[in-house]
Amino acid sequence: MKMNVAFATDNGKTFIDRHFGDADYYDVYEISKTDSKFIKRIFNTTEEGDESIHADPEKAKGVAGLFKNENIKVVVSKFFGPNIKRIKKKFVCVLMNDNNISESIKNIQQNIYIIDNEWSKGEERSHLNLKKL
Repeated sequence: MKMNVAFATDNGKTFIDRHFGDADYYDVYEISKTDSKFIKRIFNTTEEGDESIHADPEKAKGVAGLFKNENIKVVVSKFFGPNIKRIKKKFVCVLMNDNNISESIKNIQQNIYIIDNEWSKGEERSHLNLKKL
């Protein structure tokens, strides 16, 4: 089993300390239980959205649109905003508190079957909290 996973980052090494949709770019990896491979970097070209609208649906649509043709099943960040309710209809949203993306790849590998099970629930899926205590 392999899945494409997008990580919210500004530098390619660590997570951002903002909402998922506010990343400068998303690094996409193909991850299996035993392997990971960097696929590509997707620059976040979405508009900031209407600041007067909290959880602007256009912002969620813009971010989801970036991944439209990338076969991404999972999106990972330290923080998601209120738009998580829209994003989780298209992706498994995973919350992590790892600092480094490389640590999170290992965390994804260890939990790949749980993530795949959540993916199979379709639009009724929940987000997953894989933060370490």
